Amino acid sequence: MTVEAVSAGAILFRDTRGRREYLLLKSRPGDWEFPKGGVEGNEELQQTAIREVKEEAGIGDFRLIDGFREDYDYVFEANGKTIHKTVHLFIARSFEASAELSKEHRDLQWRDYEQAINTITQDGPREILERAHQYLDDLAEQDEEDGTTTYLG
Repeated sequence: MTVEAVSAGAILFRDTRGRREYLLLKSRPGDWEFPKGGVEGNEELQQTAIREVKEEAGIGDFRLIDGFREDYDYVFEANGKTIHKTVHLFIARSFEASAELSKEHRDLQWRDYEQAINTITQDGPREILERAHQYLDDLAEQDEEDGTTTYLG
């Protein structure tokens, strides 16, 4: 029997002197990942992502970027059960420069795009980071063209 599980989280980035950096958390098993966790009660996916960023990264001042949501899934065994987990990832911009390590993770690092792509161990999150990075590049470019601040706002 397979148990279905749903998680949500966010690809969190900050702008450091004009350079975009992404927050990666090192899980207990040793994978580098984004802040994410299980949906609780009647939470919307976005609400879960927001809560998990606060809980796992200790960041309160951030904003989800509209129009981006991607998911990946994987199967694992736990307590004799097969679990099929689907993870939904949003993009969030942090307005805080530092993050705080929670008990759930062993380490955290802000990495630029190239470093982040080379650090993430799973294909699903790596592919979504590629798309998220492109999405943010496109938004930033659009802002420059029409003089708005969707990306920076």
